[in-house]
Amino acid sequence: MASSSPLSPILLSLFLVFICGVSAQTAPAPAPSGPLNFTGILDKNGQYTYFLQLLTQTQVGSQVQTQLKTTTEGFTVFAPTDNAFNNLKPGTVNNLDPQQKVQLVLYHVIPKYYSLNDLQFVSNPVRTQAGQDFGLNVTGLNNQVNVSSGVVETQINNALYQKKPLAIYQADKVLLPEEFFEAKSPAAAPSPATKKSSTGSKSNSRASATADEPASADNSGSTGRNMGLGFVVGLALACMGFLS
Repeated sequence: MASSSPLSPILLSLFLVFICGVSAQTAPAPAPSGPLNFTGILDKNGQYTYFLQLLTQTQVGSQVQTQLKTTTEGFTVFAPTDNAFNNLKPGTVNNLDPQQKVQLVLYHVIPKYYSLNDLQFVSNPVRTQAGQDFGLNVTGLNNQVNVSSGVVETQINNALYQKKPLAIYQADKVLLPEEFFEAKSPAAAPSPATKKSSTGSKSNSRASATADEPASADNSGSTGRNMGLGFVVGLALACMGFLS
């Protein structure tokens, strides 16, 4: 019985390796992922129902999605969780007018891409999409990032998506703009001195008017006496002329 050649297994192995290599080279590349979907990322991660509703109602979600196709700076979004909205005082969001709701959502969007590491070195205040006056203060220390609106402060450490041009970070609190809570200064109440001065002025006016009334009466009486005297003198002269 003929013995098998020891080279046969080796040759077979080399042949299989060659075939696998050729197959790997000719295999099609994986299909590219679909277009970046801003709201889809939030929806996939769950627990962002309220924020997604606001993004839809205010149309900010579609605006960001459209701008992602052309932006060179990118966007950074702080996405409040459902628990963050549940922890707000009742009516905090519902009592906002439509413009304020838009500003609230835009206040969570920074018109520039920042990685978590970048956020530790930004210059404050950081401008948001809500406008020049709606800024955030971002501080970082030892890889820990805190974001403050002046009313609310929260820690940022969970990146839902972090690849330019979009970074989305979980926010455990809703960032309420300080501008929404600035009390309008009431009309200044008159001071006691002003009230006293005003009362004194009224009293002086009444006194002046009272003092003027007798003077007017005296003048009227004097005018009457002068007219009577003139009448008598004129009558006497007329009589003298008649006698002569």
